[in-house]
Amino acid sequence: MTLHIGIFGTGWFAEKHAAMLAAMEDVTISAVCGSSLEKAQRFAAKFPGAAAFAAVEQMLESVKLDAAYICVPPFAHGRIELALAERGIPFFVEKPLAANLETPTEILEAVNTKGLITSVGYHFRYTDGTARVRRLLEEQTAGMALGYWMGGMPGVYWWRMENGSGGQFVEQTTHIVDLLRYTLGEVTEVYASFALRHKHVTEEGVTVPDVGTVTLKLASGAVANISNTCMLPVSHTTGLHIYTDTGVLELHGKGLKEIRQGQTTEFQNQNDPYQAENAAFIHALRTGDASGILSCYEDAWKSQQVAIAAVESAKTGLPVRL
Repeated sequence: MTLHIGIFGTGWFAEKHAAMLAAMEDVTISAVCGSSLEKAQRFAAKFPGAAAFAAVEQMLESVKLDAAYICVPPFAHGRIELALAERGIPFFVEKPLAANLETPTEILEAVNTKGLITSVGYHFRYTDGTARVRRLLEEQTAGMALGYWMGGMPGVYWWRMENGSGGQFVEQTTHIVDLLRYTLGEVTEVYASFALRHKHVTEEGVTVPDVGTVTLKLASGAVANISNTCMLPVSHTTGLHIYTDTGVLELHGKGLKEIRQGQTTEFQNQNDPYQAENAAFIHALRTGDASGILSCYEDAWKSQQVAIAAVESAKTGLPVRL
């Protein structure tokens, strides 16, 4: 049976997912919805038979979909997910879930009411390195972790506005928050300090902090710090370093470095995490078996909660308990 997929969004992530889906057997891109009809038409032209729309409801009323992919900026979430949930249509959504917590909370209630299959694009969960870390931590005691997202500011207009992206910790560093939760467990308290140091002077319309550091307490008793900056002229480092009774586990996008006494071993990821997350979602649609989905909407909501708590703490100067 051919699965008919709708795509919301026309940017890089939307095209990446659409291309992977179109290459799968018995999966077709049937409809595309963009912020303008022109954008949707340009995108749809790459996928024979795909219809183009500029309105969510019009697309859902015109084309029968088996599932949808939502690849839109943080500020654009809400209406799409709720419309899909109302119609009982499963969806895959790229992170972050929104620029706030209120919108995902409303969506989560709708998803749970319908019992929808959902998946969220926390692709670092699907890497070989992350899987290896989880296995190793079954036999090691983690004491603390240090996470990083150190680089520059994306050029899109909405990213530099707090009401557009939620800020770097919400839009980008959420990946590291999610990795921390996935490897070391739930966060119970957050204390954050953010600052605007440079970008608000050199770039127009910047309202998001360009440096920040967040201290986190975990339910296990472990502690962590996640720091980020978007003021650098270069891409520096992204990853999560976990310190255990055995040594250090340095987890990054390309793989894992294990540092033990007298020995350092590097493991390179062999799989494509984007392919893996898409395959897991499509398998769940076909079979109802969602066990391969490593981040459903409810789980991703918890990562969103931590990120938003960090924003709140930075504004109030007080720790936030979860």
